[in-house]
Amino acid sequence: METGSLPRHAVIWLHGLGADGHDFEPIVPELVGRQWPPLRFIFPHAPVRPITVNGGMRMRGWYDIGGVDIAHKQDGPGIRASIAAIEQLIARENARGIPAERIILAGFSQGGAITLAAGLRRNEPLLAMIALSTYLPLHETFPAEAAKPSLSVPIFMGHGKHDPVVPESLGAMSRDWLKAAGCPVDWHSYPMPHSVCAEEIRDLRAWMEPRLK
Repeated sequence: METGSLPRHAVIWLHGLGADGHDFEPIVPELVGRQWPPLRFIFPHAPVRPITVNGGMRMRGWYDIGGVDIAHKQDGPGIRASIAAIEQLIARENARGIPAERIILAGFSQGGAITLAAGLRRNEPLLAMIALSTYLPLHETFPAEAAKPSLSVPIFMGHGKHDPVVPESLGAMSRDWLKAAGCPVDWHSYPMPHSVCAEEIRDLRAWMEPRLK
């Protein structure tokens, strides 16, 4: 999806568990400012896989969820496979003329977790990262694996105060881990469950605008 001809910036947006790449397409008209340069939005589909916490039901997911304690029962191989898949998407945009420094990586829930996991391990830093209703996966290996050039990439984190899926406390803990590593994190909290709200989209638009000029 492109908002104009010859886009020089790209936004790669990763959906949450059980959704697909079409899930966030409708936010584009609400998010994009009238004076913004042309953007290319990429909404990839996660692979279909069995999800343990859902009784092995097959659905789209960037990695398996082993239990309700999502911070500790983590599918390391699945997360790393998705990091590699995102790297391929970034490389494709590079080949099409959009360098890493003009790419924003964004995601909701599982997609936001992969955004942080992938974006912070890159030696070629991105323009920005957007992590909504999510947490930092593989946090135990993060200090050793983070790429120093990417620790200065601005990060927008938004979370619902009443999130029953990814508790806000886990999002806030992730924010603190990132800040301790020197990451410039803008944290926003909203009176909502595990979702996105209009106020969050407005805040995100205001945050993205100066970075696209």
